[in-house]
Amino acid sequence: MNNNNRQVKSIYLLTCSVVLVLALATVAFVLRSLERQPRTDDASVRANYVLFAPEVSGRLLTLAVKDNAFVHKGDLLFAIDPRQYEYALQQALADQRLLEAQITDARRRIASENSAVEAARAGLSGSETQTKVSESSVEAAVAAVERAKSAVQSAEAQKELAASNLRRIEPLLAKQYVTPEQVDEARTKARITARSYEEAQSALQQAQATASQARFAHDESKISVTASRARLEQSVHAVEILDTLLAQRPAKAAKVGDAQLNLERCTVKAPFDGYVTNLNISEGEYAKPGVPIFTLIDNRTWYVVSNYRESELKSIRPGEHVDIYVMSQPSRRFDGIVESLGFGVAPDDTRLSNGLPDIEHTLNWVHIAARFPVRIRVQNPDSASFRIGETATTIVR
Repeated sequence: MNNNNRQVKSIYLLTCSVVLVLALATVAFVLRSLERQPRTDDASVRANYVLFAPEVSGRLLTLAVKDNAFVHKGDLLFAIDPRQYEYALQQALADQRLLEAQITDARRRIASENSAVEAARAGLSGSETQTKVSESSVEAAVAAVERAKSAVQSAEAQKELAASNLRRIEPLLAKQYVTPEQVDEARTKARITARSYEEAQSALQQAQATASQARFAHDESKISVTASRARLEQSVHAVEILDTLLAQRPAKAAKVGDAQLNLERCTVKAPFDGYVTNLNISEGEYAKPGVPIFTLIDNRTWYVVSNYRESELKSIRPGEHVDIYVMSQPSRRFDGIVESLGFGVAPDDTRLSNGLPDIEHTLNWVHIAARFPVRIRVQNPDSASFRIGETATTIVR
């Protein structure tokens, strides 16, 4: 009986030992597998999305989508009343055409005035030369007047002398102190000197008239120079006006381009295939620039962001395949590829106070490992059932 008890006890101990060894081996295998193939259920499905906000303001005429509806690339999403932007484009085009007409007119005027510019330069040169000539003529006329005045003074002196001699000798003829021939000679000389005086006066008047004409011609030449300079400056000013008009071209073209862009922005189409969500607006609402009216989820690419413990990151490399299971389809496996590993998360045990770190004085006995996000791209997504924020489980192969 005692032998039987000993045998049963030995068998029991052996069985327990085997079970313990198997349990330890299983735990080691599981831990090794988890280390080689990390898994987590702290994951969610993600996709890129765009907040659609109008870029121009206006009344919402057409809203071609519904909430949670699928749209294809190029489908109309919404349209804003374009009339004010059509008017703005027409005004910008009219201003541009007016500027081009002004440029064409200025070019024609400049082309017609090119010869006028050369003629004005030649006329200016001729007028300046004529002014110098007329100035010399004035100086010569003034000198002639001075000579004529001197001649008048000389003739007047000779006339006075001859008249004085005649008055002196005429009384002497009766007393026979002089001969009749001497008296006749004195009278003749008096007449000649009187005529010479008259001729000198006439010559003086003619010299004065010539001087006046020379001064008038000189004044006219000055006026001609001024007119020639004015014509030349006017022609140069026409060229400056053309340069000013040409400088306005970029600004006018920019206004036309801006008006065209605003008109195009009145009609918004889908840039990619996707789902409309968070639509809370109706036709007739006044749309404002920068204020979103709905969200469009990009259906082309889906991701899963999985949060792995920091101790598991050493077993995860970009490019590795990952098995993905989503909660809505738990029995279906999706293939994914690791794209990147996160390099930072916000610490929850360090705060800043007055510019210095604020460290808690207490320390928990159990230290929880930090989790870092791993971005996984889904290779074969079910775009009809995938949803942003859906819970997922990922296993690195």
